[in-house]
Amino acid sequence: MSGADAPAASPIRWRPAALVLLGVGTLFVAAAVAARDPVPLFLALPFLIAPVAAGIDLAAAPDRLRLGWTDAGTGPEVAISGTIEGASEAFLARLALHVDRPEPLEESGAPRVASQGGRLVFHLAWRVPHPCLAMVPMPQVVARDRLGLAERDLALDGEPLRVDRYPPEVTRVGAIHLRRTTPIPGEVRSRSMGRSGEFFSLRPVAPGDTRRQVNWRATARSGRLLANDFLADRTGDLLIVLDVRATSLGLVPDLQLLSISRAAALGIATAFLREKARVGVAVYGEFLSVVPLGSGRAHGYRIERFLDAARISRAVGPDERLAVSLRRYYPPGLSALLITPFADDESVEVLPHLRHRGFTPVVLSPSPIPLLVRPIDRQDEDDRLAERLMHLVRRRRMSAVWREAPVLDWENYWSLAGLRGLFAGPRAGGRRR
Repeated sequence: MSGADAPAASPIRWRPAALVLLGVGTLFVAAAVAARDPVPLFLALPFLIAPVAAGIDLAAAPDRLRLGWTDAGTGPEVAISGTIEGASEAFLARLALHVDRPEPLEESGAPRVASQGGRLVFHLAWRVPHPCLAMVPMPQVVARDRLGLAERDLALDGEPLRVDRYPPEVTRVGAIHLRRTTPIPGEVRSRSMGRSGEFFSLRPVAPGDTRRQVNWRATARSGRLLANDFLADRTGDLLIVLDVRATSLGLVPDLQLLSISRAAALGIATAFLREKARVGVAVYGEFLSVVPLGSGRAHGYRIERFLDAARISRAVGPDERLAVSLRRYYPPGLSALLITPFADDESVEVLPHLRHRGFTPVVLSPSPIPLLVRPIDRQDEDDRLAERLMHLVRRRRMSAVWREAPVLDWENYWSLAGLRGLFAGPRAGGRRR
């Protein structure tokens, strides 16, 4: 929210200390009237004037302040830095700042707030236990008078901050050459595959980069290894299907698995869009919601907003409806990535329906086991036995999935190293239909 969309500053609120002073002043006035003595009136004046002076002080506060903040962390660490401007340094020192921390972010350090050079500078140290997409709402800024008797909420001009964390390997997944698909009407395909030679940006060096990809001049200037990133001419299309149906695990594990799945879907979609591939995203709960195939930066923003709106569906739609609905929006033969936890044995039945409708699915299945077991240092013998049993059940279920499609049993949420091999390898599991 910014500009005219931002809410106006709230009215002045009196703190308990102001009410106590007004009460004491009123008692002195009542005593003066009862005793017909003017001396208590003089004693009441400081108690009555102090709240009035506090209100006058806050009335001079600016109606709006300017907010600028960024997310500078990497991996599970979330380091948020921001500044608030638009008032004098003396007034900024009297501001109280509160930032609501969304789930699943956790606090890893105490917040730091200081007034520097006419700006209020703040730093927040958070962390995430697993990949996620989260939107940090606008901070709440409260101005207080010098005596601490009154306060007032101030409006901020700015935008909520998006925090997205996904495994670092996902940025290299987009280099996979997808299968060619039927062009849309009016589209002419390029015969060239691979790098176009057009420079896109600088990025940190990743595993698999050659010496020719390293930008040595930028590395010397920054003091860390940087590589050139290029746009690529691609002809393949990818469909990402996100299963948001409720499972037997319960609401809390379902929400955690949804957060992990959304982060993976956004990271993979961003990686393929960067390589000029067309990407479509579908979310299936009771019914199917889709983002059609597209490419470009605007399409990436469209996918971000679409995934932000994905929620757990308590009404569970049948597996066949998913496959039938996909054919209404996407052509057969499309490379499809199905992201689902497979928390129940019956959920495996969705794969035959997808294959019968002409899709060649690859499955990314976030395992619920790390979310259900205690940390290793807190486990007793019963916990270890329960974990072994869950792994056996999970292995049996994944073997059933492998008969229909390649699957990555995603248990280490901060690594997607095996996903690239599934795309590059055989397109189906053991049996074809």
